[in-house]
Amino acid sequence: MRSPTGTFRAARDLLLACRDDPDRADAEFRWPRFDSFNWALDWFDAVAAGNDGPALRVVSAGGWQQRSFAQLARRSDQVANWLRARGVRRGDPVLVALPNRVELWEALLALMKLGAVIVPTYPTVTRPEIVDRLTRAGVRHVLVDAALTGLFDGELGARTAITVGGSRPGWVDFAGSERAAEPFEPDRPTGPDEPLFYYFTSGTTAAPKMVVHTHTSYPVGHLSGMYWNGVRPGDRHLNLASPGWAKHAWSSVFVPWNAEATVVALDVPAPDPGFVLDVLREHRITSFCAPPTFWRRLLGGPDAGRPPALREVVSAGEPLGADLVERVRARWGLTVRDGYGQTETTAQIGQPPGRPGTPGSMGRPLPGYRIALRDPSTGGPAAPGAPGEICIDLADRPAGLTAGYRGDADRSAALFAGGWYHTGDLASRGPDGQLSYLGRADDTFKSADHRISPLELEQAVRRHPGVEQVAVVPVDHPVDRYVPKAYVIPRAGWAPGAATAAALAAHLVAVLPAEKRVRLVQFVGVLPHTASGKVHRRALREHPPAGPEYPLGDPAG
Repeated sequence: MRSPTGTFRAARDLLLACRDDPDRADAEFRWPRFDSFNWALDWFDAVAAGNDGPALRVVSAGGWQQRSFAQLARRSDQVANWLRARGVRRGDPVLVALPNRVELWEALLALMKLGAVIVPTYPTVTRPEIVDRLTRAGVRHVLVDAALTGLFDGELGARTAITVGGSRPGWVDFAGSERAAEPFEPDRPTGPDEPLFYYFTSGTTAAPKMVVHTHTSYPVGHLSGMYWNGVRPGDRHLNLASPGWAKHAWSSVFVPWNAEATVVALDVPAPDPGFVLDVLREHRITSFCAPPTFWRRLLGGPDAGRPPALREVVSAGEPLGADLVERVRARWGLTVRDGYGQTETTAQIGQPPGRPGTPGSMGRPLPGYRIALRDPSTGGPAAPGAPGEICIDLADRPAGLTAGYRGDADRSAALFAGGWYHTGDLASRGPDGQLSYLGRADDTFKSADHRISPLELEQAVRRHPGVEQVAVVPVDHPVDRYVPKAYVIPRAGWAPGAATAAALAAHLVAVLPAEKRVRLVQFVGVLPHTASGKVHRRALREHPPAGPEYPLGDPAG
């Protein structure tokens, strides 16, 4: 019987061999299946045995740090043993909030080896979000950057509290793990369907959904992302997604390490295009993933020429316009290839290296995904060329699909209703089979690569004492594509104007991370409502009321 390592390698190697033959990949690829599988033990450690090649390079403004595969395998063994001694057990939810620093990858590998459940959290998290995650995810341990420890004051209870990058009273210093023993021995084999991640993501309600991923769905499921990115063994792959977001696990963990390539990460908050260009050149990056927002910023600067080693450039997070593809091609002679997926899935649709596709389209279903467009009204197949909801056929369930939403059986049932996984996103299929993204079936939208829920932002705005009613809608923006704008009916005693706008801006800084903040506010006397009494956001978008608007600050500033 083939080992889990051998089974995984065979599937991986087929996709590498089909890099320029997508028809063969579509026809021959099958998701590997396992009786037991722990990616950190069965794949990463197997690749790392005797391997002094670079696995991770973290670049900061002051230099860079590098770790080999062998070093990370040994170090994560130490961390796993140390965490076990601190009380971390299989199945325990562990909140992790760290920037791009070496300890993040050491901790991720160690927690996978233990069989703990990782609750990824971005470093810009706010205290209300912390409280929500601790409660709803059932967090038993927290492992966070020293700068964030104040957010947990009064909320830790009996939870193990571990700090990275500095000691704090009442917290255990992660540096103590450097004295731990190795090697690590697991308590038992890991079931392929055991939970590995709880990802929080905004949806159409005020409370973020909690997406469950398993030891199969993300580690194995990201073979599709490896194929889409075109990453090869020995490559250096740079991804700009921030830790805590699903795209970071996509392209800063599983995609490159599935390919036995080097993860390159930036330990620089909101890196500017000049810094990124320097990294692309000086560190000889071969594959690069960035959202359209960053591509627009990059193209707005001077043309310093194509980075010499760069071969693959991809984009995800929001639609990649044909004009942007042409501008990159004119400047660098490279085609930016689009891709589509969700926190709930891995890469579903894309333009792989051997099939670049039509600029402006997402491409075709990736190997292992069977995609159909379904009419949202009837539930049947969408008419040729007509908009339809992107759905995945569960009769041939892909490995990279969520197990559902934790603590929400009704929403999970709706997600998988009728034998289909429902993305909630709309697309159309062209005569050439290419799929083009049309938008959400509900009111959520993307701003600078982040999914925005109007209801979530409205709840935050409404907590300000000067707000009587509010509606949030997307408005066009030259760089971020869309930004959230709030139409506010002020309460009595709060005059509509710059002073109230400034007070609202200060409030939102305290309750929302930068990437989710409302960027504009307009004060109104009335809001449109539907017959059922709900705020009619579409009416606001299509017929915006006249009046002055006030900027609430740029998150990048």
